[in-house]
Amino acid sequence: MNTTAASTKPPKRLMRQVGRAIADFDMIHDGDRILLGLSGGKDSLSLLHILSHLRRYAPVKFELAAMTVDPEVEGFHPEQLKGYLAGLDIPYFYESESIAENAKTQMKNDSFCAYCSRIKRGIMYATCRREGYNVLALAQHLDDLAESFLMSAFRGGQLRTMKANYTNKTGDVRIIRPLVYVRERQTADYANETLLPVIPDSCPACFGMPTERDHMKQLLKQEETHNKTLFKSILTAIKPLIAKTDAE
Repeated sequence: MNTTAASTKPPKRLMRQVGRAIADFDMIHDGDRILLGLSGGKDSLSLLHILSHLRRYAPVKFELAAMTVDPEVEGFHPEQLKGYLAGLDIPYFYESESIAENAKTQMKNDSFCAYCSRIKRGIMYATCRREGYNVLALAQHLDDLAESFLMSAFRGGQLRTMKANYTNKTGDVRIIRPLVYVRERQTADYANETLLPVIPDSCPACFGMPTERDHMKQLLKQEETHNKTLFKSILTAIKPLIAKTDAE
């Protein structure tokens, strides 16, 4: 038995929430080959161990691998993940791309975060195709979905958020988000308690100044002090949006 995996066993509540999300949105099918986008943050590392645990014990049989895209941003050093993944029984792919440098000439009206996310996603899709993985797992949680919903409503006049399970535009990779019922504080607590090798601020270029997402995060945090069931209500409101299957 892998002692590293045993020492990082996810708590039952976290497993129940992920299991319920997988069932509610039909995320994992027998025979799926899943590639996890691993940034090195608390959320993706938490999801790594959750999916690894499910792979061993769930009745549905699937394969699991992970990959990191290094955007070559100064101060960000995800290469330390190589040693950690070597201790787990999980195939690992590592790709470097000069995203920060290329953004100077290629980025148009996007924020750097949006540009970086799009380039990373393209690299992950390419890896799925090359290595034969049909599912890409991403680690956005309920807080992320709530923030995206508010940004779309406040700034774009649209009712939108991230989806739980959908197929990309070319129809060859299915994208799943198993943490859609999980709060950010839960992954933070799990990462802290089990000493996961979290890379602080997975992109310093994004965290160097306040962002619109950070503003929404603070707005929700303040409101939650007055309304303890805030995120339960938000989840009820956005669940039909989460369930949509059209490509993002």
